[in-house]
Amino acid sequence: MDRAPGLSVRLKLTLSYAGFLMLAGVLLLAAVWVFLLRYVPDRALLIRSGTPLNGVFPIRSSLLRVFAPRAAAVLAFLLLFGLVGGWILAGRMLAPLTRIADATRMATNGSLSHRIRLPGRKDEFRELADAFDTMLARLEAHVAEQQRFAANASHELRTPLAVSKALLDVARTDPNLDTGEVIDRLHAVNTRAIDLTEALLLLSRADQRSFTREHVDLSLIAEEATEALLPLAEKRGVTIETCGDITPTIGSHALLLQLTVNLVQNAIVHNLPEQGAVRVNTSVRPKTVVLTVENTGEKLTPQLVSTLTEPFQRGTARIRTDHAGVGLGLAIVKTITHAHDGTLTLAPRSAGGIRITVELPG
Repeated sequence: MDRAPGLSVRLKLTLSYAGFLMLAGVLLLAAVWVFLLRYVPDRALLIRSGTPLNGVFPIRSSLLRVFAPRAAAVLAFLLLFGLVGGWILAGRMLAPLTRIADATRMATNGSLSHRIRLPGRKDEFRELADAFDTMLARLEAHVAEQQRFAANASHELRTPLAVSKALLDVARTDPNLDTGEVIDRLHAVNTRAIDLTEALLLLSRADQRSFTREHVDLSLIAEEATEALLPLAEKRGVTIETCGDITPTIGSHALLLQLTVNLVQNAIVHNLPEQGAVRVNTSVRPKTVVLTVENTGEKLTPQLVSTLTEPFQRGTARIRTDHAGVGLGLAIVKTITHAHDGTLTLAPRSAGGIRITVELPG
């Protein structure tokens, strides 16, 4: 933003300090002058009892001639002292702002690793510096996450394109190749690319919070998601149990349904090869509503669980290749949860599997 040049804050503070000091000096000298005019002539009346009326005015005139130049000298000294002292004091007071401005310029040029780390006891400047350092740390982490996500997304998108190109090259060079098989494989690869693209679009939409909020019930959404995934669960021999209270909240029905579908589908896919189980529960707390999805499965370490919400991260090898997903299921869940001002918690179960809790404002 273009602005017209003006006085620096340091100069403004210096002039303010000097002006205030001058005003205080003038008031003090005025008070001294009034004091002298009120009491010195009266004492003179007592001493010069022979000519009381004729002695008042000469005393006042002599007092003014003596007082005026000394008062002017005092005011000149106060002005000089106020300017010099105010300049030094303003510089010391504004030194933290200089460090903050330097850090801002470095961040503008792309250096997000720099921190102010302003020393000293807590005050307004140090609170501002600490808040700026916190913002830089979050911004640096966000940029790193976005760069890592872009690299992973490019890698995931390049894979189906490379496979498609290889299949087409083989089909073009081998006239005896079964075209039906090539078409089936191309269809599968193309479907995966479409699923990945739609997942990326959904992730971007949720991250930007570009959705309409409405009153929804998480318990009804949980039932809708489990009914849709019941054929997949039966195919894999997994039982689904749904229970809980009515859980009203405000948000996007479509996004919260996608969140629940992702959780339940992950719980089905990442399960025991036989006699697996998934439990979906909704509950109400004083100020929040909670959706919990837990499943049986392999034992997971807390370190591995903490990475599952990262894009394209997978916890265990899948038992079957159908519904392999694109590695964005829990990343989408995390983004939708944060877009609804909620919290997402992942915890491994001692008997195997994982418990995922989504807590949203009631």
